[in-house]
Amino acid sequence: MHNNYYVFRQLSPELETKIKGEKLLACFSQSRDELILGFNKGERDFYIKASLTPEFSCLSFPNQFSRTKSNSIDLFPAFIGLRVISIQQFENERCFAIHFEQDRKFLFKMHGNRSNIIGYQGSKANELFRNSFPQDMEIDLDTLDRSLDQNKETFLHYDGNYQKLFPTFGKLIKQYFTSINLSEKPLEEQWTIVSLIESEINKPAGFYTVLWNDEIHFSLLRIGEVINEEKTCLEGITQFYYTYSKENFIRKEKKRLSKQLEKQRNQSLNYIKKSNQKLEEVLDKPGYNQLADILMANMHQIPTHAKEVELFNFYTNENIKISLKPNLSPQKNAENLYRKSKNQKIELEQLNASIKQKEKELIEVESKLEEIAAADDIKAIKKLIKQNPQKERQQVELKVPYKKFEYGGFTILVGKGARENDELTLKYAKKNDLWLHAKDVTGSHVVLKQQSSKPFPQSVVEKAAQAAAFYSKRKSDSLSPVIVTPKKFVRKPKGLPPGMVHVDKEDTILVKPEAWWIDKNPF
Repeated sequence: MHNNYYVFRQLSPELETKIKGEKLLACFSQSRDELILGFNKGERDFYIKASLTPEFSCLSFPNQFSRTKSNSIDLFPAFIGLRVISIQQFENERCFAIHFEQDRKFLFKMHGNRSNIIGYQGSKANELFRNSFPQDMEIDLDTLDRSLDQNKETFLHYDGNYQKLFPTFGKLIKQYFTSINLSEKPLEEQWTIVSLIESEINKPAGFYTVLWNDEIHFSLLRIGEVINEEKTCLEGITQFYYTYSKENFIRKEKKRLSKQLEKQRNQSLNYIKKSNQKLEEVLDKPGYNQLADILMANMHQIPTHAKEVELFNFYTNENIKISLKPNLSPQKNAENLYRKSKNQKIELEQLNASIKQKEKELIEVESKLEEIAAADDIKAIKKLIKQNPQKERQQVELKVPYKKFEYGGFTILVGKGARENDELTLKYAKKNDLWLHAKDVTGSHVVLKQQSSKPFPQSVVEKAAQAAAFYSKRKSDSLSPVIVTPKKFVRKPKGLPPGMVHVDKEDTILVKPEAWWIDKNPF
């Protein structure tokens, strides 16, 4: 309600009392969308501070103002030294004008995010504060007044549609009428309420900063939770500006700080949930070592080149079907299962460790969120901002040239484009990382990061190869050959176009192109 016609009806005469006959000593800006007007007022100067940002436009009247030595620019020079003659309030309009000597005027057009201050010589606009609204140069001061028939007969004619009679009531009063279900009352009662509210805001008992529907407002009505009350409109709107700026900063920063932490919390909860589900699935099935034991105990029963065999499971005393690779002997199939068992054990250990780490991170995130929720002043918020420079971290993350996936405790990086492929391979990859690329076609460079000299599990290598095949021209093939080599065997001779490299030594594996990470499968 701070940019409301009824507020300016109260503000304009108070402002005229303060500055009529006084000289404009300064008119400058030292931050975008903020204009400061300084007037001589006896022993003390008087200031009008117009903050006209797209997010929040508001006037305030500080007792003193310190101008910075840098980043400050003088504006409207033709008005400096002129005395104020009067202030004109336009009827039913969120505008008022300060009239100066030499027929110069400032129009304060307080239209929310389109607010502006326009300088006039006579009846012609000749200078704008916010040049992003050039159409404001066409505003004719003689046409701003508008007369409205605000009487009972007109109200009844419009079937109680008060907004047609009182379009200047504004959002806060509209919300108040909604809260009392005004439209559901008889028309006579509606008119009584509307006329009573008009009477109150025409002659307000005070000027209030209130909390209403979890938002801070300047109000001529005593509604909601009153945070501050002043006897004059000048003091009331100034206190509202300070309160809103402070509280809005706190709320905005708390929301920003919480947003990334809540995302981390949800990611951790999701990871823990899915990982525990996977652990249960693995533990509910016979282990690879058990399947290998069953094969070894029944070698004589396994047909040559069989794709599947049903054997007695002496662990459960029931029959079990075991899938086989038909091109391998029963003994080799058993050896593969023993190898898988060993890798699976390592992967499960890594997964359990990752779950514990995520649980630890979750506790830390919850603690930080509680700390943010409890912060209720600017000092505490600034301390939290210093401890959690999230914007900087996010910007760094946005600049990386790769997509990142996790599998079996290993990190897989996938280049985003030709130049990003070069950056990934030449800057981010270490000599003992594995480098992968779909063979003989264009595609992303893929890097499988080494972990403390640990051997790369075959299952992890296959998943990295599937990613390389998926992000290549072989994406739709049923099987794709993929180059696998330590990064130390990859080089880029001078003159090669972006994304192209030479590989001095390579192995090739066949895999099915697959976006396995979509299912968040940790194995």
